[in-house]
Amino acid sequence: MVVHGRHSHEQQPHSYLRGRLILTRRVPAITLDSRNEKALFWNPAGASLEQALAALGMPNASVGVIGGTEVFGIFLDRYDVFYLSRVPDVRLPGGRPVFPEVPSRTPEEVLASHGLERGPRQVLDPAKGLVVVSWQRSSKPD
Repeated sequence: MVVHGRHSHEQQPHSYLRGRLILTRRVPAITLDSRNEKALFWNPAGASLEQALAALGMPNASVGVIGGTEVFGIFLDRYDVFYLSRVPDVRLPGGRPVFPEVPSRTPEEVLASHGLERGPRQVLDPAKGLVVVSWQRSSKPD
């Protein structure tokens, strides 16, 4: 199950191919997408994630969150793992931060403050310095 914001949905021509939850404030709770039988518009203020998944007939679905900023933020306490990619010295003018708390905190600080632990760093492109780090939910008891 793919979870993302409304703007991401509107920019994907193949959205109809996969089950998805589209976060929006334009519905009170849960509304089926009349253009896509595999999609559901979901307002987290009006219904839980579990209710939304059940409405799609997928109560035990694995969830992949693809953003945007507020969507990533909503799931901070629910991630089992979050993959954070970085390229040094790259700035996207007019770009969106990954979490609502950025730039007052780094993405790494935000993830750690929500109980995720830094995993191994994997170099994807040595020439450009592109790396990805998996942040995993702590297995330590509270």
